[in-house]
Amino acid sequence: MPPAEITNDNTPADPPVRLSLPLDFQKDIFHELRDDDGLLILARGLGLLRLVTNLLHSYDAAGNNLILLVGADDRENGWIGEALAEHAAVSGSPKCRGLQLVNTDLMSVGTREKMYSGGGIFSITSRILVVDFLSGLLDPSTVTGMIVLHAERVAATSLEAFIIRIFRQKNKKGFLKAFSDQPEPFTMGFQPLTTILRNLFLRKPILYPRFHVTVAKSVEGKRKAEVIELEVPMSEAMRDIQNAVLECVEVSITELKKGNTGIDVDDWNLDSALHRSFDTIIRRQLDPVWHRTSFRTKQIVRDLSLLRTILHALLTYDAVGFNKYLDTVLAASSPPPGSTRQSQSPWLFLDAAHTLFDTAKRRVYTGKISDSYSPEQEGLNPVLEELPKWSLLAEILDEIERDVYFTPLPQHESSGSILVMCGDQSTCRQLREYLQTMYLGDEAERADGEGEGDEGDERKQSAKFMMRRKLRGYLHWKRDFARVSSNLFAENQKAINGTTSHSGGQANRGGRAPPNKRRRMRGGGANASAPARAAGGSVQVAGDKDAHIQALMHELAPNDMDETSAAKMDIGADPLDDMDDYYELYETKDLVLVHPYDGDMDDHLLEEIKPRYVVMYEPDAAFIRRIEMYRSSHSNRQVRVYFMYYGGSVEEQRYLSAVRREKDAFTKLIRERSNMALTFTHDTSNLEPQEAFLRTVNTRIAGGGRLAATAEPPRVVVDVREFRSSLPSLLHGRNMIVVPCMLTVGDYVLTPNICIERKSVKDLISSFSDGRLYTQAETMFQHYASPMLLIEFDAQKAFTLEPFADFSTSLGASSIVGSDLQSKLVLLCLAFPKLRIIWSSSPYQTAEIFEELKKQQDEPDPIKAVQIGLEVGDDPESRTFNQTPQDMLRAVPGVTGKALSRLILEYESVQDVANAEEEELADLIGKENARQIRVFFDRSVWDEGGEE
Repeated sequence: MPPAEITNDNTPADPPVRLSLPLDFQKDIFHELRDDDGLLILARGLGLLRLVTNLLHSYDAAGNNLILLVGADDRENGWIGEALAEHAAVSGSPKCRGLQLVNTDLMSVGTREKMYSGGGIFSITSRILVVDFLSGLLDPSTVTGMIVLHAERVAATSLEAFIIRIFRQKNKKGFLKAFSDQPEPFTMGFQPLTTILRNLFLRKPILYPRFHVTVAKSVEGKRKAEVIELEVPMSEAMRDIQNAVLECVEVSITELKKGNTGIDVDDWNLDSALHRSFDTIIRRQLDPVWHRTSFRTKQIVRDLSLLRTILHALLTYDAVGFNKYLDTVLAASSPPPGSTRQSQSPWLFLDAAHTLFDTAKRRVYTGKISDSYSPEQEGLNPVLEELPKWSLLAEILDEIERDVYFTPLPQHESSGSILVMCGDQSTCRQLREYLQTMYLGDEAERADGEGEGDEGDERKQSAKFMMRRKLRGYLHWKRDFARVSSNLFAENQKAINGTTSHSGGQANRGGRAPPNKRRRMRGGGANASAPARAAGGSVQVAGDKDAHIQALMHELAPNDMDETSAAKMDIGADPLDDMDDYYELYETKDLVLVHPYDGDMDDHLLEEIKPRYVVMYEPDAAFIRRIEMYRSSHSNRQVRVYFMYYGGSVEEQRYLSAVRREKDAFTKLIRERSNMALTFTHDTSNLEPQEAFLRTVNTRIAGGGRLAATAEPPRVVVDVREFRSSLPSLLHGRNMIVVPCMLTVGDYVLTPNICIERKSVKDLISSFSDGRLYTQAETMFQHYASPMLLIEFDAQKAFTLEPFADFSTSLGASSIVGSDLQSKLVLLCLAFPKLRIIWSSSPYQTAEIFEELKKQQDEPDPIKAVQIGLEVGDDPESRTFNQTPQDMLRAVPGVTGKALSRLILEYESVQDVANAEEEELADLIGKENARQIRVFFDRSVWDEGGEE
């Protein structure tokens, strides 16, 4: 289908633009967005980024436009940038400039200002954009329009809402369009769609679910993909384990309901517990009373996340890896020596828990493990149950090969390759290893006693070879497991976290293809965004058991080189290692690609690979729609899809529940849109001069009762690092002028005398730990008459320090010098008696407090506030907004404030400082500081090498 041609409706002089939108519903959405501003909520998998790139290209081809893209992450920037470059190459328009990134990579103020003046499409991080807007570096009135991605994240206190408010206040004509492919967040709370539209300064919601008439007609036409649905029955042992875990989940939910009768628990059921957001929802409901919540309730909340992870591991890990993971769970859940039984998780005492651990072990072996770690030891009977999907996958590949051989297809654009899609990288490694070794066990049996057999004998696929190798590794790991577990119990949490720095169990990418097989394997994409997990079963679980479980999984795992070497010895050397003997390109029809689901990146994958066969090893509703879109967009490409799932499993239930939740979400949005009241924004630009003056009048009493009536609203000087929080946005919303500056002393300057250091509870704890707060307080007292410490709590959490206090010791000297947060606050007040502490329950209350503090006070001078605390000769303009390397250097011993400035000017990165010679550093910052820096970095490298 030839690309559509459109004309820019907003600018009649624009030339025609060629689009890559072959489906009717895509064209309808495009024209609707070009005609009017709106919020597009699209079902997952229907090509949201393709619509965004075509819309951006239509403005890019017009030229003389300044377009801002807000909310895009790095992967989306790469996708959009590449697509815009392709559009520009096809159109041949000299006006197309593509996507330009504005981030924190040492981009100076002058560079950004020059880029803005030249126009184009800019993808900007929210923190930089809000600072540039407020500082005047970028005038909002010169912006042609703004496109916002991930609109579901735009809350009233978010930076994106702050940016849109500034943009709309100074630019009434520029377009504004928002996008989202997650309808569920728009249905939570009271009138959520209306609220988000108000935050976005938009009136029109555009809804396109999968059941939309135009969408269904576009993807269900004549060019439908051939789908073969395969229900895989679970083994008896897997079903017993699943039932046991579900019983534990059900009992845990019942216990939660009993202990929290005053909370709405209608959604606390077994179906909701299978979703990732369940423990987050429970925690959000309990946050206001978290300090009064019993230890048992907190423990059950963490256990629910762990039980859900066990259910996922049952269907994805091999039997050996799953049993190994359960060993670590049991060890991490066991109380340390000397503790009581009540500290253990309640579900461990259920009969279902015994069934879980016993059945998982019987899937691997029966009998007892001796000191030897060989599967052939006496008294050990290997069972090594295989996952049912493995053999079915091998049968599917054989069927595909027979289909290609006996019924060759006519000429078409499909490459003939096979694409196997999995949930994550761990499953990709598992399948790659299985497909590389599934015939080695059969060959070994023939070589041992049965002879080579007849050439016509059909070889049997089996995971016996791979599973026996995994069992040997498990027995080796088990031998030292008890010792390492007891040692880790003795370490503190910080030490445990330090043991998880590496990731073991990496499977090799290469491998010899099975004999007489024509296909070659290629591993999962290296740039996939799915979190890589070690083959041994390292997973993320909530609560304080997380680091312990990871440490137990990885502490005894062999390093990457040993694992790779062992795999090559067992599977066979990779022919590509010797490029002199094997140097050729393999045809795409001979490739089997194993790849994890990767969101919108899967659209690129399908377009580049053009697979003839797709095997969905795990169900994913969004990818099914991507296949539909791919097949409907290309009339000359054939696709056959094998859709695999475990029948009667939580995998099937999660898939069906996810589809149902999305459909219900769109149904609620359609209903709310039909009853939604229009939101009219009040335009103050058309007010009478007298009314505009009265709206900005300053009613502070100065000079003993004289009304100081000025048309200038209050002003607050804010450190640029504070724009990570929502407070600057709320201050701006209360008609205060927010002046972003790089402050050396304090976070907020309200008046010439009032300087405020803001601390969240988490930041307060870390500031006490490293002594930073005492230094900050001392510096504020040197330059300001009324320094203040603001302790700001989360609006959704308890307004109390009790959850962070430790009253295990008696109130006395031992308590004062201990780790109690309240005791440290007492010491701070004793050290600085004139320090005022502001307690705020939320950022909303903080904004009110700031407004009260500014009454009857003069306005601060931004230039003076910036210069306070700087060394003589320092130029505040030379300080960039890239704070992460500076914060890292500031934590290094020997790096003082003066030394930090010199190091930043001399070196380009932290790595350059770490590699600098001591004599070189001494010339810059002095011998003692240089010595401390070198000792720090040399010791770190020495420790990582494992030496003493």
